[in-house]
Amino acid sequence: MELDNRDFLNTPPMKTVRFGGTVADTLAKYKKGELSDYELLRHQLADPEIKDAQIINWLQEFRSCVTLLSKEHEQLIHTVLRLPWVGRSQAVVEEYLSFLSNLVSAQTVYLCSCLSMVVSHFIPKRVTLSEGGVDFSDSDDEYENLPRNFEQCHQALQLISRYVPSTDRFLTPILQEKFPFIQKSSRTLECYVHNLLRVSVYVPSVRRDVLEIIIEKMLQLDVSASRTDIEEAEERAIPQEQEEGLFDMDEDLHVQPPSSIMAHPVAERLDILMAVLLTYVKDVCHVNGSLHLDQTKALYRDLLTVFDKVILPTHACSHVQYALFYLCSFRLALSEAFLEHLWRLVQNPSQAAVLRQAALGYMGSFLARAKFIPVATVRACLDLLVSWIHSYLDSQDSVDKQFCDLDLHGPFYSACQAVFYTLVFRHRAMLDGNMKRGLEYLQSLNLERVVMSQLNPLKVCLPTVTHMFAAIMRRYQVVFCYTVIERNSRHMLPVVRSSTGGDRVSTNTNPLDCFFPFDPYLLKRSGKLIQPLYQVWEEPTESELHAPAATRQASRDDEDDFLCGETPKTECIVGMTPSSYESGALSPSSVGSPPFSLHRGL
Repeated sequence: MELDNRDFLNTPPMKTVRFGGTVADTLAKYKKGELSDYELLRHQLADPEIKDAQIINWLQEFRSCVTLLSKEHEQLIHTVLRLPWVGRSQAVVEEYLSFLSNLVSAQTVYLCSCLSMVVSHFIPKRVTLSEGGVDFSDSDDEYENLPRNFEQCHQALQLISRYVPSTDRFLTPILQEKFPFIQKSSRTLECYVHNLLRVSVYVPSVRRDVLEIIIEKMLQLDVSASRTDIEEAEERAIPQEQEEGLFDMDEDLHVQPPSSIMAHPVAERLDILMAVLLTYVKDVCHVNGSLHLDQTKALYRDLLTVFDKVILPTHACSHVQYALFYLCSFRLALSEAFLEHLWRLVQNPSQAAVLRQAALGYMGSFLARAKFIPVATVRACLDLLVSWIHSYLDSQDSVDKQFCDLDLHGPFYSACQAVFYTLVFRHRAMLDGNMKRGLEYLQSLNLERVVMSQLNPLKVCLPTVTHMFAAIMRRYQVVFCYTVIERNSRHMLPVVRSSTGGDRVSTNTNPLDCFFPFDPYLLKRSGKLIQPLYQVWEEPTESELHAPAATRQASRDDEDDFLCGETPKTECIVGMTPSSYESGALSPSSVGSPPFSLHRGL
């Protein structure tokens, strides 16, 4: 057919132009040392304007000679793996998936390269933007075909794992290596975390490692955005929002919901990732709206392992640990298992003291803040803690002189603070219904012995906890603490043993380096899932706050700070601040969701 007579509207396009011989011929020539066609092949495959028909044609030829693609052709295979197959026509995608299946089956040496290529597509692609005459690279966060592209990547991974059963052994390091830098955009991090969690659904053997990878990165965000920084950023944002709303007269006719965007940029990224993680926890544990016990227990075991390995040793994290808090809310048995696990850590003398103290901090904070824990469980845990405290005091009776030695008695002081903190939050629930039985129980704890002991826990515990505990115990005439508090306020800490030998003098008024990990949850989107489960601080009555005149002035600053949500001016408070008792920050307005539903994979 001559070109002049050709019907361009009804005639299919001519065959794609290509140079050189077939892939099989090119490989044969390469083996003989003839490299010209080989380099020409690589050049054509690397063409950024390559068409769908060309890709399909090349892939079909590669599939027909896949057994010839040994290690010596690594550079050629890497060029094929860089072909832009994601987001192309369905014919290209299907052909590429078939090629991957054949390649990893016949040449397992390319397994890691194939996995790395697929995982690299778990984030939005990079695009070049021009602004002010300057070109720069950024992620295409709003690309509308992202869900379809990610689905294609997961199809590829599932195929590879089906043909190579050992895929999971090689996949985890690649997932770790490809994780985006935590300063990348929220959308980039969200997509990658979501896709890693999708992988854990169809490759369950990597779930524990995937959770560890994700939570380690989230902890980096968590500790770099302190509670104080987040609160200050939100306070600064409020006047700005009000100013912007002054001229929105029509909109003012309707109540506008508060912004769900965090003012602190790091907190914003963390909030989005927490929403993804909590939604994943919910979806894994529930099938058709009902709790699936086996799946829930399996996820609990994985999360608990990650908790021991990376969360528990991390000081001053504020939000990531709420993934386990949220999971435990699904069933009381999970909460009790978590408390029992923490108690085993406390009792284990082979554990480092700092981890035993951290476990006590988690135990006290969980008992105080988890609304879903019944009073009976709180009492059972208090019995364990107080019994351990009394046993510890018994072991110290033979010691001639006892001082507030934090190096020696750190777990003891942490246990005392956990008991005091729990009673501050849960005493009303313990006394409601039957005041007489509740008071008898509190009296049975023999807290007077603890308070009056020479180890003097009231001097070491945080002042906010100490003074509120003293006020409540005085209100119900369980134990009188103000004489000890007044004496403590007139003295510095005594000489204590140094970890390097000899004596040193401590001048700190609050040296217990302890934090309460379930202090108020400040993130707005993900906080919507936490808020219904959370026990907020309830302002005490006037009678509970009443203190003897002799000590009222001495403790006035600390009590005012406690009530106003300010941090007492002590040099070594780290972690828990009095703002943890403030309920004003406990009304997150919305919850985010993953970019694409996980239900498809479940």
